[in-house]
Amino acid sequence: MIIDIQHASWRRDQTTIINDISWQVQPGEHWCLLGLNGSGKTTLLNMVNGYIWPTTGSINVLDEQFGAVDLREHRKKIGWVSTSMQQRLHGHEKAENIVLSGKFASIGIYNQIEEQDHAQALSIMKQLDAERLVGRTYDTLSQGERQRILIARALMASPELLILDEPCTGLDIFSRDQLLHRIQSIAMQDHAPTLLYVTHHIEEIMPCFNKTLLIRDGAVFASGDTTAMVESKQLSSFFNTPVDVRSETGQRYSIRLV
Repeated sequence: MIIDIQHASWRRDQTTIINDISWQVQPGEHWCLLGLNGSGKTTLLNMVNGYIWPTTGSINVLDEQFGAVDLREHRKKIGWVSTSMQQRLHGHEKAENIVLSGKFASIGIYNQIEEQDHAQALSIMKQLDAERLVGRTYDTLSQGERQRILIARALMASPELLILDEPCTGLDIFSRDQLLHRIQSIAMQDHAPTLLYVTHHIEEIMPCFNKTLLIRDGAVFASGDTTAMVESKQLSSFFNTPVDVRSETGQRYSIRLV
């Protein structure tokens, strides 16, 4: 089991942010977490990463139960790409050093770097069409370039789970499409990590995401095969608004109000 969450809730003060969520992710599945802003998507991911603890319920990730595992070591098995991660990085750091830091799940490099580590970092950057960014400092990169470096950093430790929290935020339409196709190519590789992709745009759901979790008001609205979750009747009920959803086999979705 990649993720096994049983009846997890999380409360802050007197407000329930996550309400009695049970959710399982099996090997071979790639999931999209779909929900509007404020629905609890990022909070749920913070629970998966062990950054916050459920008020009630239990969480197992990669066959380890939280509360009985060293989370600092465990997080090395989990790649994480998010806006909050961008804000923690040092702008003066060179792109390749940010990628290298992913091996240690650290902000900055404090460990000995081997030649093979440099070779691996450059190989991953090349895979993401980011090798031309070598020598550039992070604060000189465009938003799309920064996202590629963050994904490369997340892949540096060969994670078993890769979490992408709204990675297309702030990207123009061309940069967004390029990034989505690179994510699709990662999912199609042999021994690819399990992907969790968080969004509130169904147009970003690539064919590789065979499962979808619909989250609303901090609770699971529905979950299952993407073809069943991302269709007109289901999403009209989910959004409380009539919508028309269309797609062709192997293509991305489109949505319009009706």
